[in-house]
Amino acid sequence: MNKTDLINGMAENAGITKAAAKKALDSMLIDIEGALQKGNRVSLVGFGSWSVSRRAARDGRNPQTGATIKIKAKNVVKFKAGSDLSDAVN
Repeated sequence: MNKTDLINGMAENAGITKAAAKKALDSMLIDIEGALQKGNRVSLVGFGSWSVSRRAARDGRNPQTGATIKIKAKNVVKFKAGSDLSDAVN
């Protein structure tokens, strides 16, 4: 499923126009991104939660040459599925 499929499904399920569904989805994604940028956790009970964690700098290896390289530290987004979502998939 891609973004267009999701918008079409939202419009059909909610009985709204595709334009309204796109606006709602874009707004939700902007709010989630903004909260994560501030270091906050975003939780949708039953669906799941997003959080940001810090990945430390480490040594890696170039697979073509075998040379050791430095990999910089960075923030990564994590998603943990909620119980309802996990149950629906299994």
